[in-house]
Parts: sequence; structure tokens; C-alpha cells
Amino acid sequence: MQLRTEWVDRQLNGRTMRGYLARPRAAGTNLLPTVVVIQEIWGVDDHIQDMANRFAMAGYQALAPDLYSWGETPPALTQERIQGVKKFLDTMPPQGWGDPAIREEHIQRLPPEEGHRIRETLGALFGQRDTDSMIAQLKGWVDWADSQSSPIVTVGYCMGGMLSFLLATQEHRVRAAVCNYGRAPTEEQMASIEAPVYGFYGGTDHAITDAVPSVAETMKKLGKTFHYKIYPQAGHAFFNDTRVSYNVDAARHAWAETLHFFAQTLD
Repeated sequence: MQLRTEWVDRQLNGRTMRGYLARPRAAGTNLLPTVVVIQEIWGVDDHIQDMANRFAMAGYQALAPDLYSWGETPPALTQERIQGVKKFLDTMPPQGWGDPAIREEHIQRLPPEEGHRIRETLGALFGQRDTDSMIAQLKGWVDWADSQSSPIVTVGYCMGGMLSFLLATQEHRVRAAVCNYGRAPTEEQMASIEAPVYGFYGGTDHAITDAVPSVAETMKKLGKTFHYKIYPQAGHAFFNDTRVSYNVDAARHAWAETLHFFAQTLD
């Protein structure tokens, strides 16, 4: 299928933010439902653009907001710098990803200037996150889609999964939300959600997945709709086919379920 893809800009509070937009070319100017595809910490990289393209090929208008672009992308969060960090992390054992001491040990082996860049970008990626800013941007993009009278659903991955779930607690124009291996909002936040939520999780991703049954109980107690699927042999980021974490069986099933979930919701 031929797609029309472009980067689009929008003003929010006097500052520019940008997003990657994909649509089926043959759809012309026809109104399509919008899938807001919410990034991992790696930004709107090749994987997230590919996911947007896949939703476009399924007949949606897919928008992937670049949540690092509002105003101006910080030097530490450019795609070039982030790609360098990905390559660096692939040189160490998986447990090093979440262990600053192991990461620093490996950084010390790099040339000083390269080590400084890696350290700075790691700090920007894994340090304190401005979730409020990200939610504000996502609401701005919901405004943009709503101005076209386009029904809106959201899907996110890792950090984006968390944001997809959280956005649905604050933005009632979201008709359905998919959370891929992301943390859930608080019970107080979940109390205001109206959209159904579907979560997909890796069984070996204990830091996130172990909390899912409790999330399901809370959503049920609150009278909310929450479906979830845990893939026992999959880990974190099983959808990302550019990483060693990719699990084809889990990704194939979660993709089919996501499309079915959206189709049911928007029918």
C-alpha cells in the first residue's frame, strides 16, 4: 500500500511541536479515525514511524507526536545521540540497563568525549520525566485530530504505554487506549477514565507485569473496562523488532488484538 507520510507542526502555548503523520494515499482527503501512536523513550525513531505506517496501512490516520520536540529538541535527545546510546547499551549485559553502576563502568571504557555524550543522553532519557509536559502535548494533538472531527484512539509502547493509559484518564475524547508494557495510573486517576483500555505485557517483565492483576482488580472495582494479555515467554518491549527483546509470537497476537479492539470500539 502506498502511504502519504509527512512531519507536521502545531503550535502549543507559543511553541512548536511536531509529529509524524501517515495516511493511506488512496484514502485521499477522506475522514479517517486517528490513532495516536505514543513513543518509547527512544523518541519517534524508525520503530515508532514503522508502527505509525502499519496503522496507516490498516486504514487509519496515524500520528506519532515527537514528545521531545516542543520548543526545541534538547541536544542530548536528538535521534543521532539516542541511536548512539542504543548501540552503547547493546554492548553490555541486560541487567546493566537498569543499573547505573554497571552503565558507568562501561562508560569509563569509552573515549572521554564519547563517554560524556553517552552519560548526558542517558541522564536525559532515564532521569526525571516531565510527564505533565508530555500529557499537555498529547492533549494538543487530540485537539488537532478533534478539529478534523476524527474519532481518536491511542496506543503506546513502554513510556508511551504509560502515557496512553494516563491520557485516557484526563481526555474523554479518547475512545479507546492500548497500553503496551507501560505502568498504570493511580487508582485516583483511573476513577475518571471513560474509555476501555487493553494492556499487553511480557511475562518476564516483572517490574511492570507483576502489578497487572492488581490494576485489573482496581479497574473492575471502579466499574471500568480493562482487558489484558500476558505473554509468558515475552519480556519488556516485545513489540520492538529493532531490539533483541522482540518476540514475534507475542507481537503478532498483540497486533491482531489491537486492531480488533480499535475496530470494535469505533464501530
